[in-house]
Amino acid sequence: MSLFRNDVYKGLESQPKTLPSKYFYDAVGDQLFRQIMRMPEYYLPAAELEILKTYSGEIADYLLTDKESFEILELGAGDGTKTLVFLQQLNDKGLDFFYRPLDISGHILEKNQQFISASLSGISMEAIEGDFFNTLDSLDRLKESRLTMFMGSNIGNFKPKEAVKFLRFISEHSKSGDLFLIAFDLKKDPEIIINAYHDSQGITAKFNLNLLQRINNELGGDFDIASFKHYASYNPITGLTKSFLISKKAQTVHFSDGESFNFKAYEAIHTEVSCKFDEEKIEYMAGAAGLTKLDWWKDSKGYYSLVLLKKE
Repeated sequence: MSLFRNDVYKGLESQPKTLPSKYFYDAVGDQLFRQIMRMPEYYLPAAELEILKTYSGEIADYLLTDKESFEILELGAGDGTKTLVFLQQLNDKGLDFFYRPLDISGHILEKNQQFISASLSGISMEAIEGDFFNTLDSLDRLKESRLTMFMGSNIGNFKPKEAVKFLRFISEHSKSGDLFLIAFDLKKDPEIIINAYHDSQGITAKFNLNLLQRINNELGGDFDIASFKHYASYNPITGLTKSFLISKKAQTVHFSDGESFNFKAYEAIHTEVSCKFDEEKIEYMAGAAGLTKLDWWKDSKGYYSLVLLKKE
């Protein structure tokens, strides 16, 4: 049984039902997510880009304290459009670096490699397709020093305890003196947050529902897409945004291998979590993972932050 099929069956057998968000990103999912990134309600990309444009020079100065060459390992790199701003700043300052974007989607990595190579001629880079946990264990270090980047507030896709475990995992695969640049989406007006995950054009809904279509296409399922709806919620106390797929009626979903799963009317499949943070939570998570905060930068609205951490 494939890992995808195993994860889907395990999630649909659970109570409550779940599906891993990492499987959003087939070719259609990649395209829909790129549309989400351009939505006016989805403030995260613009906020991150503003920080990179404004403060990349300051971040580069921390890297300049070590004159050796270094590698940049970007986890969940995506198409590289925002990262280019940062890489150009490093290049302009004369830093010697090797860029290694890592992503679960080979389709999006192709776009990353084409875009970065065309925009920054002569760059040394290696695209790596894979899952963080399975890939880092076998990933050789190319340079003595490393900057690990985790952008897009992807750290928010872990629940708080899982996020600390993830930071520890990254730290364990790093050396003393390595740096980490991590993006955190901050707590703010709940209406701004909920609108980012339930947009007026329905693109987020299509993105969430496409996971069921991917299961149909690749695993021989017969999900009736029209019988499910997207729903998002936000808890301003915990900072947790959650996305669900809601069954509109009692129904049974069948698979070509004979497996089937029953749904009650209005039963939910939990598909994604996106945590929002405050400074206290970020400080706690870094400390719990054995990392030291060197600096942090926010966009002009205070919606979003980039935090630079160091393994001592």
